Amino acid sequence: MVEKLGAEGFMKELGNGFRLLMDEEKGVITFQSLKRNSALLGLQGMNDEELMCMLREGDLDGDGALNEMEFCTLMFRLSPGLMESSKELLEEAIVSEF
Repeated sequence: MVEKLGAEGFMKELGNGFRLLMDEEKGVITFQSLKRNSALLGLQGMNDEELMCMLREGDLDGDGALNEMEFCTLMFRLSPGLMESSKELLEEAIVSEF
């Protein structure tokens, strides 16, 4: 996917995914917003415990919700293919900054 979109396009898509799942009032992904919007990511078959587990796994600051950075980190961790191409993504992002 990174190869297809490029680093900037891929990061934009992750941001779009975050905004689809987030609670618009709070600006983070909560359990309720994840449950309500999970079908958008093909997660409609997940039960409440699985969704809570996913939230807990990504919740690095312990506030019970995912901010955009936590969401992106979780997506990288859950997608082995992304981990393999993360070095190229980082290099491309750094090069485009300069």
